[in-house]
Amino acid sequence: MPKMKTKKSIKKRVKVTGTGKLMRCKQGRRHILTKKTSKRKRHLKKQALMDESFTKKYKRLACL
Repeated sequence: MPKMKTKKSIKKRVKVTGTGKLMRCKQGRRHILTKKTSKRKRHLKKQALMDESFTKKYKRLACL
């Protein structure tokens, strides 16, 4: 059976923590920022943990 190719788009969007969990960037901070409050934009900066239901699938696709 051939090796599985890495899905580069997922590899670029996700970072692995030391314990093996996946971190992702939050959505909503690309454009139309004038109507969003400073507090909201500040909280969107932080990365979030990816849900456990996606973790197994994304790890397999990104070959992590």
